[in-house]
Amino acid sequence: MSVMIVTGSAGLIGAETVRFFAGKGLDVVGIDNDMRRYFFGEEASTAWSRRSLEEQVRRYRHVDADIRDADAMARLFAQYGRNIVAVIHTAAQPSHDWAAREPITDFTINANGTLNLLEMTRQHCPEAGFVFTSTNKVYGDLANQLPLVELETRWELPETHPFGAHGIDETMSVDQSLHSLFGASKLAADVLVQEYGHYFGLKTASFRGGCLTGSGHSGTELHGFLAYLVKCAITRTPYKVFGYQGKQVRDNIHSDDLVNAFWHYLQSPRGGEVYNIGGSRHANCSMLEAIAICERLTGRPMNWAYCEENRAGDHIWWISDIRRFKSHYPEWDLKYDIEAITTEIFDGLTERLPRSGTK
Repeated sequence: MSVMIVTGSAGLIGAETVRFFAGKGLDVVGIDNDMRRYFFGEEASTAWSRRSLEEQVRRYRHVDADIRDADAMARLFAQYGRNIVAVIHTAAQPSHDWAAREPITDFTINANGTLNLLEMTRQHCPEAGFVFTSTNKVYGDLANQLPLVELETRWELPETHPFGAHGIDETMSVDQSLHSLFGASKLAADVLVQEYGHYFGLKTASFRGGCLTGSGHSGTELHGFLAYLVKCAITRTPYKVFGYQGKQVRDNIHSDDLVNAFWHYLQSPRGGEVYNIGGSRHANCSMLEAIAICERLTGRPMNWAYCEENRAGDHIWWISDIRRFKSHYPEWDLKYDIEAITTEIFDGLTERLPRSGTK
């Protein structure tokens, strides 16, 4: 029996991971206690996703547990032991705005929870591959010091800059910048993942994502901007853009593309690796450009307003250079561009929102 442990299994990346690897013939044990509901309210609950997994994925077993509970994690890992061939860790407190409300909750989930999982892997299944969904926020706001140029609908970096043609690579420093408390807790976890690879020889990798998205995202104002933007466009809910003239740029990676990258990594896992992963130059947009796409999809203007004050530590421009991962796993590539991603989110929410009762 080959078992995969997936934390945050009812979330966007977790649920995509469950379906993908169950389809590959693995038994998947998912850990999720719907903390998104606690963080962001009922609209962000992943209960609907859990029900869907339990109804549709025969090889799935759900465990309602908290990754901060070391005893619960020890019991679970001991139950499956060396049958565990991989751990995909997607559970997190994901919002830098929310982290400032409860710093201890944020840190214990993101850092201590990750430490629990790494130690259980070391004790019970040291040959398993360990994938951590990190974040580009580990670099703080250092990217805001880049020599950006203001264009009509976006900020942009000249192609002559080392990061201009392909995006920001792993050589960017993680020091001397404003991370947000969320970025600090994820950086602590990221370094732990690296250290368990280097020091203990585990097969670990931190995937430093840009915006992770897809039709399975329970987007909310404080997390999941593209899914929440499309949701607001469909429901005519007012949307607020924070700072930078609405020209701030994000790359977006579809959950299917990201999970496929996990699969390629696990075919030949390496220890203590870090990879910037995102939509890169293939899939990126500014806020103004995303709003324009939403307006084309709905056929009407969006109800949005501009707030001059940007969010603390927010990036003006982020595009990931994914060439390092591709150099290690050249058979992997991105499939979804920004139009395909947004259209799929629109179609998925159009179908789901009436059933969920969301207005």
